[in-house]
Amino acid sequence: MTIDNAVVDALADEVLGPHVKSAPPAVWGHSVREYLTGTTELTQWQTPLLTLDRAALDANRALMADWTTAGGVELAPHGKTTMAPQLWREQLRAGAWGITLATAWQAQLARSFGVGRILLANALVDPIGLAWVAGESARDENFEFYCWADSVATVELMDKILRDTPPGPPVRVLVELGGAHGRTGARTRDEALAVARALVAGERLTLAGVGGYEGALAHDRTPEALAAVRGYLRELAALHAELGGLYSGPAIVSAGGSAYPELVVDELAGLASDRRGLPGSTTVVLRSGAYLVHDDGFYAGISPLTAPVTDPGLRSAMHGWARVVSRPEPELALLDGGKRDFPYDEGLPTPQLVVGGAPLPPGAHVSALNDQHTFLRLPGATLADLPVGSVVRLGLSHPCTAFDKWRLIPVIDSAGTAHPRVVDLIRTYF
Repeated sequence: MTIDNAVVDALADEVLGPHVKSAPPAVWGHSVREYLTGTTELTQWQTPLLTLDRAALDANRALMADWTTAGGVELAPHGKTTMAPQLWREQLRAGAWGITLATAWQAQLARSFGVGRILLANALVDPIGLAWVAGESARDENFEFYCWADSVATVELMDKILRDTPPGPPVRVLVELGGAHGRTGARTRDEALAVARALVAGERLTLAGVGGYEGALAHDRTPEALAAVRGYLRELAALHAELGGLYSGPAIVSAGGSAYPELVVDELAGLASDRRGLPGSTTVVLRSGAYLVHDDGFYAGISPLTAPVTDPGLRSAMHGWARVVSRPEPELALLDGGKRDFPYDEGLPTPQLVVGGAPLPPGAHVSALNDQHTFLRLPGATLADLPVGSVVRLGLSHPCTAFDKWRLIPVIDSAGTAHPRVVDLIRTYF
């Protein structure tokens, strides 16, 4: 699938300055490209800092590409996790079917970088955004765009908006099936069938498949949670079968976050057709997004692809780095990173090591984050154990709320080396 390499490569022309959080003043005024040709030790950067690990990124990307191929499904990684065109390009080069996004603006950004196939895992009823899709599809017949609808009212509104736009190809829409106490999505198969019939009757829309998100129905790996996910996926498969007579061309069946991808493969991969792209064929598309970066928290605990459950398995490619700025009590250290720097919605950061220092005392843990401070608890410690100025490496949870706090993220060769080097800078858009 396509992306505009020239536009992505041009990101290296960005000039560094104080607007780049934690960038060293010594490189202000230099372009990213110029910076990367010089001395790039991580220790030159200020704290707090978020980094990506090149070795882990490459390993995670390759693992997922091989795993989805072996499972017989396509992968359209959720781009909202990183909002980083450089990483999207790496995923597309590894064989990704397309890029998933969540809002019209995100889709517009991806399109500005030449992404040729976009799956919007959401309804699109914003008049400006929907008109843009219609115009872009009319301008470029090779552009593939898909979105969702979960009610007849949504379909009718989309059709009404599109009637006021210039003629063009119909917008491809997947019927979204939800579940009780879940998020969006038609709550029953009968409701979903009514949505499909409304799409078939619409003037500017076409029924392109079914989709949904099983992660809204469970949050752990208890037997009850796994049964709920499997039951939902079977309903999705049954809906697809029921709609078979309404499809006028190839169909997409899409599910899958990063928590239960193996269940999606188990329950849906059998729907895929060897006649992909032809009338009557079915393509099963997994939308996992967090796998590339993974984490040391929520996904490490729930993903079936985490090492050592899978060997080799996914490993965290992101770390936080924060400096001790206060030791007001023997068992408390305050670090200079906080909620504005590190994710905290799916678990607090975990202290991993002191850079160039003694091991952390047993039981060391983060108890809270303020806007710009981390409360690091040090049971049994003395004031001499972790002096002011020490740098702590932190394990983080939930990449989706890590990337949105940084506009330019250093990529280091490996977080496990004694002297990491910065080998790239990743631009994000939030």
